[in-house]
Amino acid sequence: MSASLKHSLPATLATARLVLTAPTLAHAPAIAHLCNNPNIHRWMARLPFPYTLEDARFFIETIAPGPTEHCYAVLHADHCIGVIGLSFAAGEWPELGYWLGEPYWGQGFATEAALAVVAAARAAGATALRSRALAANARSRHVLEKAGFRQTHAGPEPLGPNAGQPAVFLRLDLAAAPGGIA
Repeated sequence: MSASLKHSLPATLATARLVLTAPTLAHAPAIAHLCNNPNIHRWMARLPFPYTLEDARFFIETIAPGPTEHCYAVLHADHCIGVIGLSFAAGEWPELGYWLGEPYWGQGFATEAALAVVAAARAAGATALRSRALAANARSRHVLEKAGFRQTHAGPEPLGPNAGQPAVFLRLDLAAAPGGIA
């Protein structure tokens, strides 16, 4: 179902304050600038650091359009403020991942974007989603909980520079009541 779900997701999503759309090279400078921040890197499983314009271009040209990703640039007032999307792995539920630039933390943008992607995944036929966050990242866990995710277990982060760090793993059953809250 992952391949068909990936291709069933809309190209663009809109919320009250945000537009979520495929990342383009026009977004590369903002992505590079926002990701080249140790406060972003410390929470992320897959971002190199330092993060350069070439890293942003590689993400936009190779990773985002790849067969295992469906990524959206998060735009606020026509400015790229972060990225959100779903990763697809064989035999697994799609995994929601996101980051926002530090100047945009604490304003509800991550929750708003997450709710939009969850609604799109439900409309496209997903039955469940998964996500994870470092145990120390209370803000990210809170965003996921507001989007309807519930913790299933704790364990070591499996990827990247934070591999081995304590992490929480979450799931959202989309077959439950609208909004994902059963």
